[in-house]
Amino acid sequence: MKDKGKDKGGALNPQILREYDIRGIVEEQFGADEAYLIGQGYGTEVRRAGGQSVVVGYDGRLTSVALEKALVEGLKSAGLRVLRVELGPSPMTYFASFYLETDAAVMVTGSHNPASYNGFKLTLFKKPFFGDRIKALGRLIESGDFATGTGVVENCPIEEAYIDYLINDFKSHYAGAKPLKVIWDAGHGAVAEILKKLVQKLPGTHILLNAQIDGTFPAHHPDPVVAENLEQLIEAVKTDRADLGFAFDGDGDRIGVIDDQGSIIWGDQLLVLLSREVLRAYPGATIIGDVKASQTLFDQIEEMGGVPLMWRTGHSLIKAKMAETKAPLAGEMSGHIFFADRHFGFDDALYAALRTLGIVSTGGDEKLSDWRKRLPHPLNTPEIRIGCSGHDKFSVIAHIRNALQNMQTPFIDIDGVRVLSEHGWWLLRASNTAEELVVRVEAKNPAGLDILKGELSAYLEKFGIPPLV
Repeated sequence: MKDKGKDKGGALNPQILREYDIRGIVEEQFGADEAYLIGQGYGTEVRRAGGQSVVVGYDGRLTSVALEKALVEGLKSAGLRVLRVELGPSPMTYFASFYLETDAAVMVTGSHNPASYNGFKLTLFKKPFFGDRIKALGRLIESGDFATGTGVVENCPIEEAYIDYLINDFKSHYAGAKPLKVIWDAGHGAVAEILKKLVQKLPGTHILLNAQIDGTFPAHHPDPVVAENLEQLIEAVKTDRADLGFAFDGDGDRIGVIDDQGSIIWGDQLLVLLSREVLRAYPGATIIGDVKASQTLFDQIEEMGGVPLMWRTGHSLIKAKMAETKAPLAGEMSGHIFFADRHFGFDDALYAALRTLGIVSTGGDEKLSDWRKRLPHPLNTPEIRIGCSGHDKFSVIAHIRNALQNMQTPFIDIDGVRVLSEHGWWLLRASNTAEELVVRVEAKNPAGLDILKGELSAYLEKFGIPPLV
């Protein structure tokens, strides 16, 4: 690391200062020097907010060890007590902030991005640190106005305590669980080593795929929301006649679920399943889904006696809204599932998997596919991402919002525009993680789907964006 970076601060590449976290391409957009500065800057934020301690973990990417080391040195220089929980998934680091009672947490992770990416997820006083606060952190780092002090660093392995916590919750609430055959795809991600130990303590037969941590992700990209990344798991579920399968992203905060017939249970469908149990314990509770979710989710929550709340996409935004509304459960299409019921309100894919396993294994003779088939099945597109490098993505949304207002077209604008009609709905929002527009369309029938695609395409064509097919 450069000595002058330690003393004087410096400007970070603005592209790594995202809405939800800090993330970018290592060596191209940031490296160990910037990680040290981020440690200094975030350590300063923690100190000036009255905090004294921070827990730090890192995922299995090839660059994570060096970035974590530099980050820790920066945090220490700001006068913090730094507790290192070492290699593991993001939820383990979040858990550690509660278990070890620290004021802050930093996870070194590139999440579900390609292997060349890495970054930092931040919490302060058990709440996400995001949005304008990340932008302000960038300005603080550029100014070099850092706190200083005599910090200390301690190694605090937390893996066994985390596993015990997960298992104890499962066994205490699903004592009558029947043994099932389950396929688990660790995706060579940060859950792999924990998963090996976890399944040994569960009833049933458990088969693991890609259960060695490898930051190059040789089997497939670690994003369980993309159907092609689930092909290996689907084939294994079918071949082994398993009851269900689970997949995880690179840092273990997003889940993918496959039923006994090899069909994908999407994030909003999974939230319906989980809501049933939560609403039994909390009748009339608020359940949060993101703006990309199917209308089926919100209708089903209401039918079960809950209060559905549509909110903005993004793990930090959802966590903040959960805390505000005291909702016991929330989820996103992207596979982030957040439990405040019996949990801490953060996204934890291993915990969500065990809750799902518990529900299926105590559901009598009903298979997961039986439940899936009973759900309403409107027609919908997958999440469509459209490159927007030629236009400012937020300006595109603003122009279309103004046009909708002028035409008095009903829409929801909590995150982009979700346009409602007799045929269904279409969504256009700006990605907070890439220079892209995000589209999703849902309709009651094929004709309605074509009509809605045509309506949205007419707006996009004004910006030279090809029509949806």
